[in-house]
Amino acid sequence: MTTRYRAYRSIFLDGVWHNNHALVALLGLCPLLAVSNNVVNALSLGLATTFVLTLSNGAISLIRQFVTSEIRIPVYITVIAALVTAVDLLMAIMTPGLHSILGIFIPLIVTNCIVLARAEAFASKNSVDKSLLDGFSIGLGFTLALVFLGGLREFLGHGTLFSEAELLFGPIAKDWTLHLMQLDHGMLIAILPPGAFIGLGLMIAVTNIIKAKQKRAQQAIQIAVTDIGLTSGKTA
Repeated sequence: MTTRYRAYRSIFLDGVWHNNHALVALLGLCPLLAVSNNVVNALSLGLATTFVLTLSNGAISLIRQFVTSEIRIPVYITVIAALVTAVDLLMAIMTPGLHSILGIFIPLIVTNCIVLARAEAFASKNSVDKSLLDGFSIGLGFTLALVFLGGLREFLGHGTLFSEAELLFGPIAKDWTLHLMQLDHGMLIAILPPGAFIGLGLMIAVTNIIKAKQKRAQQAIQIAVTDIGLTSGKTA
């Protein structure tokens, strides 16, 4: 395993899992909680955010040597705002129904702490290729959290997944709705704002449990390796 590969792997895993900003740093909670009432809305906002994160990281890394520290934040925000405007206009043209549903949360990507945080903490200090990967992995981690939360809320609230998928994928997706459970009323709280907080709390709890088990397993492996080394040394 080469050093470059290990670096790329570390960046990717850090963004998607170890330092998932939605579940660890708890950044970007406003859109995360507001539009995660179903899978399609969550996936749409996640893809838009990933697009902005990836390209803004790459652009800021490209110009980082020409931007002085005094004006870096206004420059970063200008770059991010330009990309968000492009995404907003594209969605208005290509998916007008979805654009009207998401509403203000597309322009609000400009103020998403995740985007500016990665520009300042990573893209301004690293090469273009690593910055692009960092933006993509952070965006992917945010999208996965959004989609999982949206799927959980949609399933508990309506018993379905991918309802109204045609808003994102076009007429071809009109029959993509999965009816997993026949519900007369469903859990109304799941699709209301309190359901978003409860669902996110459960996701964070499960994530922490999995990470704790992984940490214990790694510690057990390290102890076993150390014991084997000590035993080999004594034998020699």
